[in-house]
Amino acid sequence: MKNHSHFRTLNLSMLITFLVFALGISHSMAGIRYKTPPLKKTIQVLMVGGGASHDFDRWYKGTDVEILTRDGFANVRYTDNTDSIKIYLKEVDVLYLTNNQPIKDVGNRKAIMDFVNSGKGLVLGHAALWYNWEDWPEYNLLLASGGSRGHEKYGLFDIYVENKKHPVMKGVPKKFTLKDELYYFKVDPAGNGVEVLALAMTKESVGFPSIFVVNHPNSRIVGITLGHDGESHNLEVYRQLLRNAISWTAKQ
Repeated sequence: MKNHSHFRTLNLSMLITFLVFALGISHSMAGIRYKTPPLKKTIQVLMVGGGASHDFDRWYKGTDVEILTRDGFANVRYTDNTDSIKIYLKEVDVLYLTNNQPIKDVGNRKAIMDFVNSGKGLVLGHAALWYNWEDWPEYNLLLASGGSRGHEKYGLFDIYVENKKHPVMKGVPKKFTLKDELYYFKVDPAGNGVEVLALAMTKESVGFPSIFVVNHPNSRIVGITLGHDGESHNLEVYRQLLRNAISWTAKQ
């Protein structure tokens, strides 16, 4: 009986030692597995919104700002006062234009052009890809390399990715469907040209550029025609696209 008791004591001791060792290894491996990689420099973004036909405060000032500031990815200053653009541009890496209102001040227009020509990033979202400014043709010619003068009735359509390897399309499925306004974006042959990353189409329509890169000689410019309301802004794929676009134009 004594020998059996002795063996039981040894076995229990060995089991405890093994468990302590195993837990130590597990804890160590868990530490490695869940270690967060060092964050890159927080991107400084100026987002410009405001105007008719969209709830800018809800979807841009609200949702898009939340998307971009999450996890320290970016610091975002939102404004619907277009006269303030030239003041804030000095502090940012990327300008994100979504506005459906004019930028009338010549100084602000020049500041945007100088910003882009200096190599800083530009993202043009939804309403900013319209032919809105007859008195500022350089905007559509040089920055958007085209624009839209119409769109299909709000509803469902498909997005087909053309270049899955581009960083802006990282994590984006080859095809996805959403409710939005399908913009009739047309490339201006006199502009810098674009690289189409994704096309928007319905069964009845031809494909129109929906996500693209403008071939600007100095800057990285991304156009995203999506973004009318929450049917796009609340989609995970839209959120991924927006963060990708900001990151790529900021050269991160």
